[in-house]
Amino acid sequence: FNPCLTEAQYKEMEEKVSSTLCGLSGELKGTFYPLTGMSKEVQQKLIDDHFLFKEGDRFLQTANACRFWPTGRGIFHNDDKTFLVWVNEEDHLRIISMQMGG
Repeated sequence: FNPCLTEAQYKEMEEKVSSTLCGLSGELKGTFYPLTGMSKEVQQKLIDDHFLFKEGDRFLQTANACRFWPTGRGIFHNDDKTFLVWVNEEDHLRIISMQMGG
């Protein structure tokens, strides 16, 4: 559970997931965006694409799921923006796959 993770565990999870996702090829090839150190330009691009999750959900804060924010959190999407993975937001991993008409 996210509320039980240490800061080191958040970082370890992000590193393992990002290295795995960045190794994908073909239609799943894409980019991982860590929240830590994210530029305002990248942040705005992800907001415009409706991909960025934000700190501040009162339910997550009450559950202590926002500890060490934004450490260990990130977003991956493929080049076509049809495959998206959120790392350590509400869940450890949230995998979203989209297709036309779906």
